[in-house]
Amino acid sequence: MSDPTYTPPKIWSFDAANGGKFANINRPTAGARFEKTLPRGEHALQLHSMATPNGVKVTVMLEELLEAGYSGAQYDAYPINIGDGDQFGSGFVDINPNSKIPALIDTSNSPETRIFESGSILLYLAEKFEAFIPKDLAGRTECMNWLFWQMGSAPFLGGGFGHFYAYAPEKYQYPIDRYAMEVKRQLDVLDKQLAKNKFIAGDQYTIADMAIWPWYGSLVRNVVYEAAEFLQTHEYTHLVRWANDIAQRPAVKRGVKVNRTWGEPEEQVPERHSAADFAGKV
Repeated sequence: MSDPTYTPPKIWSFDAANGGKFANINRPTAGARFEKTLPRGEHALQLHSMATPNGVKVTVMLEELLEAGYSGAQYDAYPINIGDGDQFGSGFVDINPNSKIPALIDTSNSPETRIFESGSILLYLAEKFEAFIPKDLAGRTECMNWLFWQMGSAPFLGGGFGHFYAYAPEKYQYPIDRYAMEVKRQLDVLDKQLAKNKFIAGDQYTIADMAIWPWYGSLVRNVVYEAAEFLQTHEYTHLVRWANDIAQRPAVKRGVKVNRTWGEPEEQVPERHSAADFAGKV
């Protein structure tokens, strides 16, 4: 048990045995830890990811593009197991020096384009295919407002609340209370916005919805952290309506399965190369 009266030393030092779910891979340094070449498929878009909320954003976007008829959005998806440290292989670090999923390569460009950070990937794909982002200035700006809201807010949910509530080796009231309060404030922000709008940025389904749903939609539907009761997420009725509506979209049902390597077999599509990979899964 850690000392609850811990006083930070004058100079911090790394302790490999610091506990927690990801203690075996966390380090205070960046860069590749081993040599590993990434596989390459036949499509122009090559995704290396995992079906965490950040990864689901991109697979949902790609499946929505295909559902809408954008054949150029065909992609190959390969799993990166962050628990095993796959993200520190040299091939992955070449795509994302920050060693975080998801990471995408677009081989249709010369030279090839690497895209990392989930928000950057969503925006890149939206602009590449001119889809799921409003064309008028006001609509585009509102969409960007909420896309960047998610980028700034979700770390409080995942790295803050989720870590201390679900993953930390010991439970302490102060951090759980601190982040639970902030997450409930964020849920209220979304609930009030969705009381006036069908989707996050208005009447149009956009990349803002695709960015926010895997985190906040999963939270209110009790898919992540098993904290719906603790946070009383059912009280955010407009948010729950939106979360359930998006969960029923065919592309979303496919997207959440891609690069998933846990759960029931019908929930998993570890690699995705064509629509045939979903046979018997949806």
